[in-house]
Amino acid sequence: MRTNLRQMALSALLLSAFCTEATAVNLQFTLRLKQPGNSSVAYQLRQDGNQLVANKPLPLTIACTATTEGDNQRLTVTLTAKERTYFNVGATLPTTFVTDDCDFYLPGFWYHKNLRSPSSAPSFHTSKSWNFREDRLSSPLTGVYDNTSHTAMTVLRQFDPSHAKAQVTNLKDALTTHLEGEVILGGESSIGYLGFDNEDGRAKLTFGYPYVETPRRYIRKLTLTAPITTFARLDKGERITLSWLIRESKTDDFGQFVAKTWEYCMDEMNPQPLTPLFTPNEAKAQLANYFRKSYVNDYPLKYHSGHTLRCDDCKPYPAAQLGFCGRVLLNGFNSLEHGELTGEQLLIDMGQAIFDSYLREGFTEGGYFKDEVRYHEPIPADKDVVHSIRQQSEAVYAVFHYLKYEKQHGRQHKDWELKVRTLLNRMLLLQKDDGHFPRKYRDDHSDVDPSGGSTPSATSTLVMGYKYFGDKRYLQAAKRSVDYLEENIIRKSDYFSSTLDANCEDKEAAISAVTATYYLAMVTKKSERQHYIDLCRQATYFALSWYYLWDVPFAQGQMLGELDFKSRGWGNVSVENNHIDVFVFELPHIVRWLATQTGEQRFQQICDVIDSSLCQLLPTPERLCGIGVAGFNPEVVQHTNWDYGRNGKGFYNDIFAPAWTTASLWELYSPTRTSDFLK
Repeated sequence: MRTNLRQMALSALLLSAFCTEATAVNLQFTLRLKQPGNSSVAYQLRQDGNQLVANKPLPLTIACTATTEGDNQRLTVTLTAKERTYFNVGATLPTTFVTDDCDFYLPGFWYHKNLRSPSSAPSFHTSKSWNFREDRLSSPLTGVYDNTSHTAMTVLRQFDPSHAKAQVTNLKDALTTHLEGEVILGGESSIGYLGFDNEDGRAKLTFGYPYVETPRRYIRKLTLTAPITTFARLDKGERITLSWLIRESKTDDFGQFVAKTWEYCMDEMNPQPLTPLFTPNEAKAQLANYFRKSYVNDYPLKYHSGHTLRCDDCKPYPAAQLGFCGRVLLNGFNSLEHGELTGEQLLIDMGQAIFDSYLREGFTEGGYFKDEVRYHEPIPADKDVVHSIRQQSEAVYAVFHYLKYEKQHGRQHKDWELKVRTLLNRMLLLQKDDGHFPRKYRDDHSDVDPSGGSTPSATSTLVMGYKYFGDKRYLQAAKRSVDYLEENIIRKSDYFSSTLDANCEDKEAAISAVTATYYLAMVTKKSERQHYIDLCRQATYFALSWYYLWDVPFAQGQMLGELDFKSRGWGNVSVENNHIDVFVFELPHIVRWLATQTGEQRFQQICDVIDSSLCQLLPTPERLCGIGVAGFNPEVVQHTNWDYGRNGKGFYNDIFAPAWTTASLWELYSPTRTSDFLK
């Protein structure tokens, strides 16, 4: 009896006055009931003992308790139907925070106020209040950070009613008959919603079940549409228990808040590695079929066709893209290296032909690589070519690995060394007074996009130039670039503008920052080295915040669910591109190294998850995973109610770019490639 009284007292504390420094107001509940064919009716709920009740009898009972678990308050809500009921229950946690002083955080989807994103994507440009379905988020959490008091509040959905910190694998989703308005779910679903409300100028966190998306739904790239409110069905005598952890914390700034919250989510969700489908060598053997089947020999530039391919037939496309989507030179090197390792002359010849063709035909008059050549369109004059600092850097990265490999095998390429040296010297002229590099520019160094978000792409390339040529100018330029990175990106926790097709908050910007600071840590000593390690750690939390710590559910009939796909270890892409993919490249190797440098074992744990998970959809002849040709790893994995134009959740877009997925997985399965170069 005494225990029950204590629980009731805690419940009263939470429900009527969640009295912390951040909150001194009521936790508010709303119940929506729907009769099929009628509009829903909303009821404001009040506490009556450990029950939530309305001003009129309800067709269900709602038990609500709050218990203390360490630094958390666990809120548990159990709904039991007296008769068949269609319901949606939501809660609002008000704070004393002034909205203008706050930044918000929904992992893998919302950072600060999403002001780097346009009004056609979820951001404060469009609304100051949003609710999202949980499978959009890498961890099912909503949080607010008050920059004035340095206090934060978070709400984390809990899927396991036993409170066990173990991987939850029995989640479900349901298909719906409509995608907007009031919709009754077509079956059992685990997916609720999380968000925030700022309509009165004070920050509130919102959460509930089943999912609501307001004021707009984000359905595809830069496309917002009508909102949705879903209703779950309970038959007479059926019950459902819902649980959330509410937490208050103190940190020095928003960046530390994100770091501590990621650690908290790791501890609570405790993602575990999968049993890998392939060993690294087996995965490479499958990926090598991409090299064989995608090779194009019809034009002056030879390449593995890497983007704008159809998933159903994977036929090559008449365009060669140097960097991100194409990664032409990196895959050329991978083909050459693997061919020599396995004795397959075809792969050797392809790889060498790619490098030979780019040496002859791949440079502009200004000494830069041609970023993209589209052979079905007129080829632009060199003066009209737009260069991307990221693509140029990715190409030089590949060439350095090729040169080092060739030198180790007794083969010299002075002509390539001259080309790369010229390009690096030209890059030095691009660097601005504050250390940053323009995102895009022309052959004459006129800026097309002067923003500095892609600067860390250049850092690692310059460090490689220093290691290969011994030229300290490159090292000094790299250090200046990280001075900019520290001041404008890491310190401000503002990771943006590194992907090629979106200029917004994105995972790749954080990964580039991690990579840049790691490269400098590997070539410096003592306190300077430690400084770069510290910066690397700060950026790592943001990079890892994009990676899923849980397995989102799929409905029956959705291909990914039928393949038993697990989303843990996969990364969301950006605010604009709300799908998951295998973009990791060097990141796991760097994070493992960082775990040994810092003693942060959570870094080791998430790398184990990533390593084990990313080969799940690698197509083989026996298991093609929805792709037309074995070895062509899928790119746009649509894990939530969003699509890139076709097919939606549980499937892929009809067009994909398997070149970069091949290159990323190849790097994942080549764990010492970078460290060997930098030693």
